[in-house]
Amino acid sequence: MSIFWLALAAFSIGTEAFVIAGLLPVIAADVNISLAATGQLVTVYALTYAIGSPILAVLFNNIDRKAVLTLSLCCFIGGNFIAASASGFTTLMVSRMLMALGAGLCMPTANAVAVAIATPERRGRAIALVTSGLTVATVLGVPIGTLVGTHFGWRTTFIMVAALGAIALAGLQFGLPRGLPRTTATLAQRFAVARHPTVLQALATTILWAAGGIGAFTYLSIPLRSLGFTPTGISFALLLFGAAAAIGNLLGGALVDRVGPLLTGTAALAIVATALTLQSVTLKFAPPELATSVFLSLVFFWGVAGWMFYPAQITNLLRMAPDAPMIALSLNASAMYLGIAIGGAAGGVVVAALPASDIGWVGGCSVLGALALALLRESRQRLKTPQIAG
Repeated sequence: MSIFWLALAAFSIGTEAFVIAGLLPVIAADVNISLAATGQLVTVYALTYAIGSPILAVLFNNIDRKAVLTLSLCCFIGGNFIAASASGFTTLMVSRMLMALGAGLCMPTANAVAVAIATPERRGRAIALVTSGLTVATVLGVPIGTLVGTHFGWRTTFIMVAALGAIALAGLQFGLPRGLPRTTATLAQRFAVARHPTVLQALATTILWAAGGIGAFTYLSIPLRSLGFTPTGISFALLLFGAAAAIGNLLGGALVDRVGPLLTGTAALAIVATALTLQSVTLKFAPPELATSVFLSLVFFWGVAGWMFYPAQITNLLRMAPDAPMIALSLNASAMYLGIAIGGAAGGVVVAALPASDIGWVGGCSVLGALALALLRESRQRLKTPQIAG
């Protein structure tokens, strides 16, 4: 039952992290700032998470895991309440940073706790159950949060997320034992793994994938609005993307086992780059009567392929660092959020300087860069991957 509460915490964190994509227009209108500036709420969250998560994990490595989860969720919940009552953009930025610090401490701790309380033969499934909270958030949390925010005010969405986090916190207070293992990697160990050239290239691939694919997702509501989508229609499109992401995650895992991580990952990146580029082509040149259906189809393929890449990339990293798997995973998470930060900032520049139809091809170029790096890395490595100790 403890795993359920950990998954619920992950669900609330995933909902908050990605629901902002559907709320950008309503927040911008209410706070009276541009869409480009509002998009930096994503950048500051992702950047704070990427930098803060590994540092906090080390700072709190000798504190009871239950206490760490309590502190991190209280920080996350408090940030959501501050956002719900924010009167200006500065307060919103601070609240997002507070949420990111809480989330960045909570997620690696939750994974470590899942491993600690599960039997050895069930540890992989325990981690999968916790991280499934993030996947389910893209399917249910984001479209529901967007619908709630557009109909009852964006502040209501933050209150909803805070309530979900509070329920998870209450469940963990009663369902989680004290005295759980406190060991974690030091910063020196993390840097030792990250300094290896093949790992650096893999992390750079993750950054470019996230900057292009997830960065474009941040501003998805803008081209949807240009196609005439209502708030309900935008929620449906986000639901479609979330369902596609869940399918892609499962499909990616199956394909990794069947054809290997290289073919799975490179095919996924190629499809994402193509889908994003064709989105721009559709917005610019497709007849109005076809544009909506074609665009939604591309959103679906983008969601499937985008998250099909993730299990392949994790498998690649684990093969590069078989003696330091948790370090590799934490570095990949930081790289992903750094990419989201870069994508959010770059997307803000695109939105401010170019038409909404240009978001797709700009994101596609970033994903093409990820594909080029992946192919270059594999051409050097081929069949032999060096092992890296933690």
